[in-house]
Amino acid sequence: MTGCGAVTPLGPDTASLWRGLLSGECGVRARDDGYVAAPAPTPPLPHVQARTLNRSAQFAVTAAREAWADAGFGPRDLHDGVLDPARAGVTLGTVMGGIEVLLTADRIVHGRTGRPLAPRTAPKAIPSAASAHIAMDLGVRGEARTVVSACASGTEAIGQALDRIRHGHTDIAIAGGTEAIINPTVLASFAAMRALSATGSRPFDRTRDGFVLGEGAGLLILESLDHALARGARIYCEAAGWGLSADAHHVVAPRPDATGITAALTKALVDAGAVPADVAHINAHATATVAGDAAETRALLALFGPKIPVTAPKGAIGHLQGGAGGVEAVITALTLHHGLIPPTVGCTDQDGTLNLVTEKPQPLPARGNIALSNSYGFGGHNAVLALRRYP
Repeated sequence: MTGCGAVTPLGPDTASLWRGLLSGECGVRARDDGYVAAPAPTPPLPHVQARTLNRSAQFAVTAAREAWADAGFGPRDLHDGVLDPARAGVTLGTVMGGIEVLLTADRIVHGRTGRPLAPRTAPKAIPSAASAHIAMDLGVRGEARTVVSACASGTEAIGQALDRIRHGHTDIAIAGGTEAIINPTVLASFAAMRALSATGSRPFDRTRDGFVLGEGAGLLILESLDHALARGARIYCEAAGWGLSADAHHVVAPRPDATGITAALTKALVDAGAVPADVAHINAHATATVAGDAAETRALLALFGPKIPVTAPKGAIGHLQGGAGGVEAVITALTLHHGLIPPTVGCTDQDGTLNLVTEKPQPLPARGNIALSNSYGFGGHNAVLALRRYP
C-alpha cells in the first residue's frame, strides 16, 4: 500500500482523520429531525463537476485524488502515458450508491418540488457511478469495478483489488469504499428496524444501543511490490491477505456462535500465510449493536484470546456502511505505519474481556506483524483484511 485518501466525519483528508482519532475526537452530531449522525464535509469540487456526481461519488473522487497524490503520482500520469492506463484498475465498495438522487427524483416525479427531472438522473444514481468517475478523473483504463456486499463492501473491494494484482491483471489498484446516505428516509428505515442509536455510537459498551450512520470515503493505492520498489515508493504496509465467509443465517443478525466471523478471520490469516500468534492488532467492525458486538467479541476471544489490542473507530466516525471498510483499512494501514493504535471513542463500561484501547493512543506491540481490519454486513457478509508491517 503506497497511498491513502479519506473524507470522513473527522475532516476532509487523511491527516484530519488520523489526528482526530489520536486525540479522541467524535464526529457524531445531533440533527434537527431528532436523529444523530456523523456527516462528512462536502468536497470543494467545481460546481459543474459537483452537479454531475452524486454525493458518494464526490467523496470517492476526492479521496482517490488524495491517495493518488500521496502515492507520488501526478494527476495526469495515466492520461499522458507516464503510467500504462491499461495496467491500472479501480475497485470500489458501496451499498446504496446515489440513493439520494433517486429520492429527490421521486419527489419531482410526484410533483412535490416544481422542478424538472434532470436528464442524467439514472446514471448519476447507480452504485457504479463512483468507480466510473474515479476512472475518468485519473485516466484508469484497465478496469473499473464495483462491489456491493452490505457493510463488508469496502473491505471486499480491497481484497478483490489485491487478487487482481496477484493474478497479473493490474500493477496499480485504487481500492476502498464510499457511502453518502444520511437523509431522512434512510435514517427512518434503519430506525424502524431498531438498528440506530438515539444518542451515540458506543462500541463494546454495556449500554450500546445501535449504530450511528456516518458518511465519507476511504481509498488506498495498492501496487505490486516490484512496481512500487522500481519507482522508489514509500510503502505504508503490505496487503498480505483477506478472507470472506457467509453466515447463511439471518438478513440482519449475525450467527450467535460467530462461526461465520471466525471463518473469515481464519481465511484471512491463511491467505496471508500467518497464524493467530502473528497478529499484533485488530481493527474491529464493532457497530455498537447488541448482537453484532457480542458475536465479534466471541470470535476474537476464541481465536486470539484477551491480550491483542483492539480498537473500534465507529465510536468516532459512525458507521459508513459501504465506506466503512475503506476508511478502516486506511486507519489500519496508518496504525502499522506509525506504530500507534488510536483509542476507541464511546466505550466507558466495556462488555467483555477484549483488550480494548480506550482513552489514549497505545503503542503497537513489537510482537507480531499482522493487523486485521474486520467488516461484517447485513445478510451475513463477512470480510477481513490482513495487513503486514513493512519492511
